[in-house]
Amino acid sequence: METVHATRNTQQVKVSVLGTGSLGKEHARIYAELAAAGQVEFAGVYDTVAETAQKFAQKHGVRAFASLAEAAAASDAVSIVTPTTTHFELAKMLLQQGRHVLVEKPMTENAAQATELCQIAQQKACVLQVGHVERFNPVFKYLESVATDPRFIETHRLSPYPARSTDIGVVLDLMIHDLEIILHLVRSPIASIDAVGVAVLTGQEDIANARLRFDNGCVANVTASRISPERLRKLRVFQEDCYLSLDYQEQSGHIHWKEGMEIKRAEVAVEPGEPLRLELEAFVNSVAAGAAPAVSGQQGTAALSVALEITRLIHRGQP
Repeated sequence: METVHATRNTQQVKVSVLGTGSLGKEHARIYAELAAAGQVEFAGVYDTVAETAQKFAQKHGVRAFASLAEAAAASDAVSIVTPTTTHFELAKMLLQQGRHVLVEKPMTENAAQATELCQIAQQKACVLQVGHVERFNPVFKYLESVATDPRFIETHRLSPYPARSTDIGVVLDLMIHDLEIILHLVRSPIASIDAVGVAVLTGQEDIANARLRFDNGCVANVTASRISPERLRKLRVFQEDCYLSLDYQEQSGHIHWKEGMEIKRAEVAVEPGEPLRLELEAFVNSVAAGAAPAVSGQQGTAALSVALEITRLIHRGQP
């Protein structure tokens, strides 16, 4: 577990956003809402396209930083919402300066970089949280409380072509969300992985399937696509005493169990919420309290390592 220190007990955490693209602008929106509620001090935004940074700075009444150094100097904590290839250098620079960091997934380009960030965060007593937003979906809270001994897990994460994140394949883009959750639920070493994938619209795999077998006997079948006409984010978990069918997108689901010779079914109780807002609130709270984050650098590294191995197997299997 990471050891971190609290950031000033008497003052609000100063947060900034690096990158104001499709996801970064949502980080900025939520930090502005949290600032309006008195939960944080939103210091400003930085983007390599100055006009873009200025646009969102004006919208939220914050500074548009002229440089990364300026952003770091004005912040206690920073959201890194930039292309994956930039994550390592940005996070390393910030952590070395004692800044707390939330880095979007995938954490880095490779596991060695991710491990190095974890080491720096520990040395500097900084929070290093990885943006696995589905861990903050209200559905997950229910899932975690009930899925105590999964024997078979099946996930489907489908999305229309995004025209973004095409520098990485669908495994690192989408499937990694489900891989992180599966690792968190199963908590057993992986015995073997089988994987297939196909490139359709980009130079990387756009649809992929992986089957993970764990030492404790659990099996997970994971499918992801970014060329689907519909959006779908569903998970099913089978264990000895029940079967769960959950929908991350609708924040709803059902539980099935055997009673006598009958199969009973009931809706699960889920309190709706915006996962990204809950994620950023958790990050800020971890910084303020000096507590380990809900999704640590080590957990992000583990998910990244599995995603990279699946990607390697897919590429090895292609002509």
